[in-house]
Amino acid sequence: MPLWKRTLDLTFCVASLPLLAGATLVMTIVHRLASPGPVFFLQERIGLKGRTFRIYKFRTMKVGADTAAHRAHLAQLIGSTAPMAKLDARGDSRLIPGGWLLRATGLDELPQIINILRGEMSLVGPRPCVPYEFEKYLLWQRQRFDTTPGLTGLWQVSGKNRTTFEEMVRLDIQYVEARSLWLDLKIALMTVPALAGQVRDARRARAPGAVPRQPAIALSARSPASVLHSRKLSKYHEQAN
Repeated sequence: MPLWKRTLDLTFCVASLPLLAGATLVMTIVHRLASPGPVFFLQERIGLKGRTFRIYKFRTMKVGADTAAHRAHLAQLIGSTAPMAKLDARGDSRLIPGGWLLRATGLDELPQIINILRGEMSLVGPRPCVPYEFEKYLLWQRQRFDTTPGLTGLWQVSGKNRTTFEEMVRLDIQYVEARSLWLDLKIALMTVPALAGQVRDARRARAPGAVPRQPAIALSARSPASVLHSRKLSKYHEQAN
């Protein structure tokens, strides 16, 4: 990891530790009252170069929640051009009271400060995926694992749940190829308004009679950046074959 990136990560962690401590206290009370069980949820994820590590999250689902529905939902998204809407976008009985709001605001991801301190994650980078998602990636798509995974990233501030799976992968690879201090700072600053947009979308999706939103094209098919990126991917395919 470049020195500038590690410095930015540690600065963020030090500034965020009081917030993590306060959030942990609040979540402990919430779980005691609404959903008895552990405050933290640990899950195996895939990070840099396909290495596995355990990610930390605030638990937003009931203890022992079944993952079969998520596996099926993810497989459908990967094999289609549907937007990457979360399974719980319009309600999920597995969630604890208020869990949807924690997930929409990204507060459930706050404990990943621990992963950043340990060097398993960075403030900015592609999101680490679960193993059964990683198994479905094509060779060219695995380029997104050529950098340390992040708490936020280019995909998150470029539409996220309105983009398709392939658009997500292309945005992540674009970040891998163009990462810099200024890009990381820009993405970090864009994260707060992006999260505010997620909350608005989540509230609209949960409203009675809500109609699913159409995906927003994160990279225009005719934009110079998209054309250049397509050429790079074509070249990569030729080398792989």
